[in-house]
Amino acid sequence: RRMSAAGSRHMERVAGLPCCVCEHMGRPHVYGVQVHHIREGQGAAQRADDLLTIPLCYDHHLGANGIHGLGRKGFYARYKIDELQLLASTLEKLEP
Repeated sequence: RRMSAAGSRHMERVAGLPCCVCEHMGRPHVYGVQVHHIREGQGAAQRADDLLTIPLCYDHHLGANGIHGLGRKGFYARYKIDELQLLASTLEKLEP
C-alpha cells in the first residue's frame, strides 16, 4: 500500500505530538511517540487511512497497558476514553 503525500504529512505532524493517553491522564507529556492507525470499518488485516492516526507512547500503543495489549474494550475500561475520542482531540491539536 502506497502512502499519499497528504497522509505522509499528516502522520509526520501526529508524530510530533505528545502521547494523547498520557495527556488525557494528566501525566507529563511523553514525546517520541508511535503513530497508531485506528481501525474503523476495516477488517483485521486492513490498515486504516493514514489520516485516522493518533500519537501513542510505546506503553499505550504496544505495551501491556496499550491498545494492542488490552484490546479496544480493555483499553476503554482502563482509560475511560476510546480511539475516536482520542482522534478528535488529536485533530483538534493539529488545527491551524
